[in-house]
Amino acid sequence: MPAVIDVSCINCDMCVPECPNEAISMGAKHYEVDPTLCTECIGYYDKPTCIAVCPIDCIDLEAELRLAAK
Repeated sequence: MPAVIDVSCINCDMCVPECPNEAISMGAKHYEVDPTLCTECIGYYDKPTCIAVCPIDCIDLEAELRLAAK
């Protein structure tokens, strides 16, 4: 499941250079993750680096968001 950046994103640019797949780009109001490019950093890092570097914890994996909504 890809990473998802929520609306609380402050566009700090911390996540963009960390993404090995260039899956993160500026959306209409905040950064967004292209789900067709996001691999959760598999093959590059042990866990998604965008989540690790986000200073306000506004990035989660889509699967975790689905579980939290239940």
